[in-house]
Amino acid sequence: MRFYETTPTHDLTYSDVFLVPSRSSVASRLDVSLVPGDGTGATIPIVSANMNSVTGPRLAATLARRGGLGVLPQDMPLQQLDAAIRWVKAQPVDYDTPYALDPGETVAAALTRVPAVEGHGIVLHDADGGYLGCIAASRLATAPRDAVLGDLLHGALTSLDADDVESPRAAFDRMVAAEIDFAPVLRHGRVIGTVSRKSALRSTLYQPAVDGDGRLRVAAAVGINGDVAEKASALAAAGVDVLVLDTAHGDQDAMVRAVRTVSGLGLGLPLVAGNVVTEDAVHHLVGAGATIVKVGVGPGAMCTTRMMTAVGRPQFSAVLETAATARALGAHVWADGGVRYPRDVALALAAGASSVMIGSWFAGTIEAPGELATDEAGALYKESWGMASTKAVEGRFGRLDPYELARKTLFAEGISSSRIYLDPLRPSVEDLLDMITSGVRSSFTYAGARSLPEFAERALVGVQSAAGYEEGKALPVSW
Repeated sequence: MRFYETTPTHDLTYSDVFLVPSRSSVASRLDVSLVPGDGTGATIPIVSANMNSVTGPRLAATLARRGGLGVLPQDMPLQQLDAAIRWVKAQPVDYDTPYALDPGETVAAALTRVPAVEGHGIVLHDADGGYLGCIAASRLATAPRDAVLGDLLHGALTSLDADDVESPRAAFDRMVAAEIDFAPVLRHGRVIGTVSRKSALRSTLYQPAVDGDGRLRVAAAVGINGDVAEKASALAAAGVDVLVLDTAHGDQDAMVRAVRTVSGLGLGLPLVAGNVVTEDAVHHLVGAGATIVKVGVGPGAMCTTRMMTAVGRPQFSAVLETAATARALGAHVWADGGVRYPRDVALALAAGASSVMIGSWFAGTIEAPGELATDEAGALYKESWGMASTKAVEGRFGRLDPYELARKTLFAEGISSSRIYLDPLRPSVEDLLDMITSGVRSSFTYAGARSLPEFAERALVGVQSAAGYEEGKALPVSW
């Protein structure tokens, strides 16, 4: 990466910089590869944050199906983490994971799981697990909220036989011919997944992130306190593909000890450690055995660290410096936090990140943990909170006695409750991936780069004023 006609004298964040177009021979955005090449097996440089309100098993599976990587949070009890990893591994690669409900549940209950939008649906089974039928989610919009789901099964929804669908394109064509947008996929009478026209189309464009056995990849986070070796070994035994050692202040002795401990286990897994923002910290963590360093202190939407403590660093400069250092040491960095638009993802990659971690942006999606809620105006949202907030601390240390828990929560920081609204045009994490990767692919073509390493090398970055940043935004009103 080079700066365009300037040498910055102060730290910069994403809104301070922009990409300058360069001479390019790349004809199409589909001619570029977004493979991170950091040893994680991901095929796109997108990682979901290990936050309770962001990454659960369903979002992790959906993200891996499109090539990204979901990081399950460390606050989950070890038994639940084990079950979540195994659940992701059991999900279909070629089709979407069904939303399975009981036929006795109501429409209102279904709408807390799936919004009434095209391309989604629910599958109903009897008490013995036998397939009863499928309901397109759009049907829920016109049904009474107290209606029982089983009563909505009037005639079978057209299904696809997996043995008759030889490719995603074939599935798309069959759905067009049948004039349907959503269908269950059956094999020998058993539902193995669901598919929509859009998901079939995506399967022709994305390459899933799968392990050596062809199962979806998933990462999990571990804290640096307690028996770190036991936890890491248990997650490895469950089938986790990437381990993330995570704490707010990654450049501390306890983190270095934890990295050395897990690295010494010889698990053969990529080891991520963070968060840090300096060159020295990268040396410490990579020297201890980390293969990827997580970069970012304070830029997250749910984070109040900078306002509470004055600690942190503007994210673009933090990524730029740490990525150069990691590269020299044969390691990589993930840029964690501060992403608001696809442009920010592109800038993080230009600065040298191998992947970009996204939190709150993904919290407001169908696949994120938690139930869908409706506000006074009828808009859909999910609740989100910071991982240092009172809500998160209470969840993390809920087993402590009341006095010790009170001591922990007394000094909690971060936002405990925030409504993250679903974008009506992009309610799914896959919709956001389409938008993000489309923008990033175009950024590559403007730089004349066909791969992520080429992009980091060829990117030409300028520094702009606040007015320059505002000029780049679309106007909210017509001319």
